[in-house]
Amino acid sequence: MMEFLVVLLPAVLSSDCKFMPFDCSDIYNSGETVSGIYSIYPAGDIPVWVYCQMISDGKDEDKGGWTVIQRRMDGSVNFYRPWNQYKRGFGNVESEYWLGLENMYQLTRNRKYMLRVDLEDFERRKGFALYSSFSVDCECVGYKLHVSGFTDGGAGDSLTHHSDKKFTTFDKDQDFHEGNCAKQYLGAFWYNYCHRTNPNGVYLWGEDPTHYGVGISWYTWKNNDIINMKSISMKIKSVF
Repeated sequence: MMEFLVVLLPAVLSSDCKFMPFDCSDIYNSGETVSGIYSIYPAGDIPVWVYCQMISDGKDEDKGGWTVIQRRMDGSVNFYRPWNQYKRGFGNVESEYWLGLENMYQLTRNRKYMLRVDLEDFERRKGFALYSSFSVDCECVGYKLHVSGFTDGGAGDSLTHHSDKKFTTFDKDQDFHEGNCAKQYLGAFWYNYCHRTNPNGVYLWGEDPTHYGVGISWYTWKNNDIINMKSISMKIKSVF
């Protein structure tokens, strides 16, 4: 399977190509309703490959045009990576990937976004958490996260704990813990002391109390860090 690395690449556009969508909302509003891989342009004429979720269940907040910024589903991609890779983005847009902190900053500095986190455990139970506001600051302040306006879709709120925190990787410690949360919990995230969710942790197959907190966990899912998710996706949509 071809791996699509989510990195900033030189633009290759024909002279008569005028449509340069800023995000998946632009693609959806243009009339495209099929979910899949598309190129967007959050930083001007530089294309970035992303997965756009275009389906709708009839609710206004769930209509298509979601730009997927993070997705785990099968453990095929190693997420224990250094700062520069989390900055640029990595992975396979067809399956597991991370959009990149710089791309998230470029998106959210120009438009207002909502965030939806979808989860499924190994017993096929599903839930989601919706946040009416999501943004990421520039690298100059550590790509600080801001989320607010939580609505429960059965998963509970495990992300507000991480709001207003800088991003930490194993080679760049910006959390509030005396150690390095990324090293301790084998991931990378907007850690606090350290986490209530670890979406970029190790992909584990079900519950594993001997490895507490290192898996893809969402604390408010049955109120613990032992339940590891089968899948998790974080996606944003512009709020006009």
